[in-house]
Amino acid sequence: MSDALQKTITLLLLIALGLLLKSKFKNKDQTNGIKEIILSVALPSTIFISLMKIDIDSSMFIIPLVTLVFNFLMFFSAPLAFALFGIEKNSPTGRTLMMLIPSLAPGLSCFPFIAEFLGEKSLAIAALADVGNKFFVLISLYILAMNMFLKNSDDKETKMTGKLKSLFASMFQEPINLLIFIAIILLSLGINYSTLPPLVVDIFDKTSAMMTPLVLLFIGLAVQLKEGKKRIVASILFFRAGITMLISAGMIYVLNITDQNMVLLSIVIPLSAASFWPLAHISAFNLREDAKAMPKEKRTFDLELAVLLLAFSLPFSTILILAILSSGSFFAHTSTLITAGLVLICLGAVPNVLGKVFVKMSKASS
Repeated sequence: MSDALQKTITLLLLIALGLLLKSKFKNKDQTNGIKEIILSVALPSTIFISLMKIDIDSSMFIIPLVTLVFNFLMFFSAPLAFALFGIEKNSPTGRTLMMLIPSLAPGLSCFPFIAEFLGEKSLAIAALADVGNKFFVLISLYILAMNMFLKNSDDKETKMTGKLKSLFASMFQEPINLLIFIAIILLSLGINYSTLPPLVVDIFDKTSAMMTPLVLLFIGLAVQLKEGKKRIVASILFFRAGITMLISAGMIYVLNITDQNMVLLSIVIPLSAASFWPLAHISAFNLREDAKAMPKEKRTFDLELAVLLLAFSLPFSTILILAILSSGSFFAHTSTLITAGLVLICLGAVPNVLGKVFVKMSKASS
């Protein structure tokens, strides 16, 4: 058995163990507790170690900018899904998808697999890439949600300045971001991982060791099989993955990326699950509309759809990223990437096309 296959089976079995333990975690707060340990302790430690072990040069600071460009390319590509699936752009569904499709959450769905398959240097690069994504999901998407809310409800009382200040503050208070900045400062002073005190190194090594098992168990525990708008959610996730692959192929070609690890990073980071932050923005404005007893069809966003899409996005992205990384160099070619992207978009369109065919057939027979 090859190392990649053995590693993949091990990771999948840990996810399966999480599924088996779902009955033991009946309280949602218990699952969220595991998530908090991952995001506040295990993942920040892993990223800190990875950054402190590499030589960072000035050229690497373009990485967050490249990710930010990708976020905006995804944002401007999102309306293509509306034409494909017959969704009205200025509807609660359309506005919700504009928020979620371009957002990324690589921490839970991507970083553990990058660490396992591509190593610490690649994880450090991925952490820098997420800095650009954080600016997008925290700042750009909040401004977008604000504009959508104001246009839909004619609310003139909302003040953007105060909220943006709190968002900036929360971004710099996140343990992951805080340790990224600390690592960069230490490296600029000539301090690396080997020169840190042994006690500090031991603490980071032990907390980092928890990351992959905890993340995989959490993915198994977090899998949701809710009824409802599953068809549109599945279609959107396939479309999102497909258009992501096409944009990644274009960026790999334009930036002339040839190193295999960098190519794979350019593919899997954009395939990360949708971020929780758009849901946080959506929930905030939904509470304002609750206070006004606004009917669902007239609201700015569809909160139920946002929750469902996030619930399915994590396992979907995890399986896709795991498949790509375990396949070695198979996806490290733009032709393969373009083909896979088009196939995924077609798979996303199939349920909608079949639905229209069945409607026409039922009308014809009646």
